[in-house]
Amino acid sequence: MGSLHLVAQKQGFLLNNKKWYLKPAVNYGFIMQHRATIGHLITGYVPMFELNLVKPSDGSKMWHLENNKPDIGLNITLIDFGNPKTLGQSYSIAPFIEIPLNKKERASRVIFRTSWGLSYLTRRFDIRENHKNIAIGSNWNAFVQFRFQWNINLSQKFRIEPGLGITHVSNGRMQVPNLGLNLISFNLGLTYKLSDPKSEITKIDSSTKAKSKHEMLVWAAAGINEKDPPGGPKLPAYTLSFNYFHNIRNTHKVGAGIDVYYEESHVKDLEHYGYPHVTFTDKLRTGIKFAYSYNVGNLSFPIEMGYYLFSPYNDDGAFFHRFGIRYTGNKGLFLQFGMKSHWVVAYHFDLGVGYRIALKKRKS
Repeated sequence: MGSLHLVAQKQGFLLNNKKWYLKPAVNYGFIMQHRATIGHLITGYVPMFELNLVKPSDGSKMWHLENNKPDIGLNITLIDFGNPKTLGQSYSIAPFIEIPLNKKERASRVIFRTSWGLSYLTRRFDIRENHKNIAIGSNWNAFVQFRFQWNINLSQKFRIEPGLGITHVSNGRMQVPNLGLNLISFNLGLTYKLSDPKSEITKIDSSTKAKSKHEMLVWAAAGINEKDPPGGPKLPAYTLSFNYFHNIRNTHKVGAGIDVYYEESHVKDLEHYGYPHVTFTDKLRTGIKFAYSYNVGNLSFPIEMGYYLFSPYNDDGAFFHRFGIRYTGNKGLFLQFGMKSHWVVAYHFDLGVGYRIALKKRKS
């Protein structure tokens, strides 16, 4: 258990209620042509408009200091894909975190931002009315964004933020077609600090400190994968994963693991391509993987790359990839949301639950 922390403030106001920033931003970019078959969808440049509500961290928790006192918040984003008839627009809402990449607080700093949320697209594939949209098969999609930006203080109240980022919109093949849309864009934001009360931190909450240098993670997850062609059956996909991690420090850990997949869509592929009498073991896909995770307190962002060791047939290639978000409680139980893909093509989203086992506790 971490220690309780006390925050002394001017004028008796609560910090959590008064220290907020407001940030409008504009982006301008283009859709990446990650497949030759989506070239006809790219007809112009893509403007994006954001409104962000930002809450700066105050240093009262260990993870604030480990991550150079990041900003967290919520953004609303409008994207015009430059092709109103086929792709339309999207409206997204997503929480985000912005992590300074240098420890020293200064007038200008390089920031890394990651954002995960939900997006509604006004146009999707329809066999009768919009058959050319082979990128997006559903109105509701996941919204994922990564960005490097440069925060430059203009005054005590204003900050300008140019940057460069990538945005991904897809449904993780819950509904096909689902090639997804990837956007590269330049960003320009202007932050207005609604208030900036000073505070004095007397104690630091250290409850998120890793309990050991070495740990095991065991988790299971389930998702849905729609089988081609569009309108086909929605089939379950299950994962069982065993992982070892080495905590380099609280913010970084690396490891390796074994994933076992049972995916009904893959079983249908086996039957279609001449494997009608395979055993249950043959229907499983087992792979080894390398894993990295960046940790922000109880949240972590795992990135994994794997290779199928045992599988009689892989129409989508021998390599698989996973990335997602994980929340771990103080007792070791964790929940996660992730996406499995084969390179840039999503295979399925899944929800999972697991347990973290400390192998050797740290010396006090």
